[in-house]
Amino acid sequence: MRISVIDVGSNTVRLAVADARGGAPLPVHTAKQRLRLSQLVGPERRLGPRAVERLSEAVAHAWSESARWGAEEPFAFATAVVRDAPNRDEILRTVREETQVPLHVLAGEVEAELTFLAARRWMGWRAGPLAVLDIGGGSLEVAFGRGRLPDFAVSLPLGANRLTREHLHAQDPPDKDALKHVRRRIRHELRDVAARIQWEGPLTAVATSRTFSQLGRLCGAPAGRHGPFVERQLTRRGLREAIDRLGALPAARRAELPGISAPRAPQSLAGALVGHTAMKLMGLDTLTLCPWAIREGILLRRIEDQDSWRPTPHLHHALTTRLTGRQLQLAGR
Repeated sequence: MRISVIDVGSNTVRLAVADARGGAPLPVHTAKQRLRLSQLVGPERRLGPRAVERLSEAVAHAWSESARWGAEEPFAFATAVVRDAPNRDEILRTVREETQVPLHVLAGEVEAELTFLAARRWMGWRAGPLAVLDIGGGSLEVAFGRGRLPDFAVSLPLGANRLTREHLHAQDPPDKDALKHVRRRIRHELRDVAARIQWEGPLTAVATSRTFSQLGRLCGAPAGRHGPFVERQLTRRGLREAIDRLGALPAARRAELPGISAPRAPQSLAGALVGHTAMKLMGLDTLTLCPWAIREGILLRRIEDQDSWRPTPHLHHALTTRLTGRQLQLAGR
């Protein structure tokens, strides 16, 4: 069985095609298109006609490419940049009308649950009680659990692009007062979640997402060309030093640093601030970088539940989900 998923994020639309063998998604093909929806967000986080047109074109292209690789109908979903838009239903309806592709949104907590599932499968049971952090463009997902699925999962409005746009755009590079203000917001949003993580005392803490992987490379983790099975870690001390390096440069020049890509350079500083502050509040000294995240979590659910894992699009093609036991319950909203 060949399966696929289309992930619409703040910066890119990503396609992942995998063979389902031995209970795991074995990669066959990946592709990405730079969309940069976050740069097209208007007042009150609305996405205008130009943004929706580009989104429709990118989703249609990914859908066609999935078919060329012989995959079953992909599950296409959008993260916080669409989920939090006040005209979300209009966006999803337009994409459906223009492309015939049912684009879905997942609740932030469900994104955290699916990411945890992927991280648990990658790390294995030897990881013990597991905490997972995932920084996206619009939100930060945090999950903790001792088993296959998390005991709790939350989504917070602490995405790297969101914080950059709301707090770090006025000066380039930002001054110390701006950085202090961002840290105060992160501490405020994270206070209760961090207390829970400290109380649970995870044996292993994992970070996923492109933001964390690029920060890990900046802090000395092996490059991607060495493959996914090389151990990669990110330390709190390393992140503290990364903040100083990133904060001393204007956004355009941060791409000159190891691991930092030009499209993500403007938001890299905010991502480092979120990661460092979270680790400090949670009492974590080291994060293990995990190559699997939400896309692999979705593929795993599809492998495990097969035909029962089928969303039913409705008028607005929006989706909310809830993980309960072994079933991923899908319901229109």
